[in-house]
Amino acid sequence: MQDKEALRIVASLDPCVDEIGAAMQVMSAAFPPEFGEAWSSAQLMGMMQLPGSILVTGYTHAEPVGFGLIRSIAGEAELLLLAVHPDHRGRTHGRRLLDRCMTEAEGTGAETIFLEVRSGNPALHLYIKAGFHQYNVRLNYYCGSNGSRFDALSLKLVLGQSAP
Repeated sequence: MQDKEALRIVASLDPCVDEIGAAMQVMSAAFPPEFGEAWSSAQLMGMMQLPGSILVTGYTHAEPVGFGLIRSIAGEAELLLLAVHPDHRGRTHGRRLLDRCMTEAEGTGAETIFLEVRSGNPALHLYIKAGFHQYNVRLNYYCGSNGSRFDALSLKLVLGQSAP
């Protein structure tokens, strides 16, 4: 793993067009189409219109390298998306973005954070290392570009109890 490099993280309840564009730039590179996990720009903008949504974007210099999207309501938060551009993986950006998402969730009063991840997704190790625990499986939840189906693993973490 490379040394930590400067990562500027911006969290926004009302992201500007540039932040949405930065997230979409990362999304198009980070989510392989065969798994059907990426969102469209319209979906991302639509989610940002809902109360409790926060977009967390990470930059090195002026280049977007990753983002996270959370939504908090009634003491719970959900990590809807987390992505790091493939050219910037292995540099702790994913963990730092995840940590910031958890901090933002705590700041909204959330006590627990949930997420769903495709079975076999390499990011699963990041979530487990951060202290998330699996509590459910949604069979055939994701539909890939060729019609293939993939299970979703439901994970949760009690905030304030994350792993080091």
